[in-house]
Amino acid sequence: MGAAVLPILFFTSLWAAVGIGGSIITPHGPQRKLIQCILMLTAGCCWLFWLCCYMAQMNPLIGPRLSRRAIQIIADSWDMPIKEG
Repeated sequence: MGAAVLPILFFTSLWAAVGIGGSIITPHGPQRKLIQCILMLTAGCCWLFWLCCYMAQMNPLIGPRLSRRAIQIIADSWDMPIKEG
């Protein structure tokens, strides 16, 4: 199971548009450079956070831990007997 290309391209282009597009349409004023910097850093940090969360789902470090009773209840409700052995 690997990364799908479409979500990565979509969110990369979305955050690139926020970072670059937001910097271009920033109104002129005494704080223009600061606002541009904030927009680019925000877009970069949000993209990086999304990427880390997306990639963490590919190989989770922990999984669900169910008791034997919970597994039996699930198996019974799905009509799938548990094979012993």
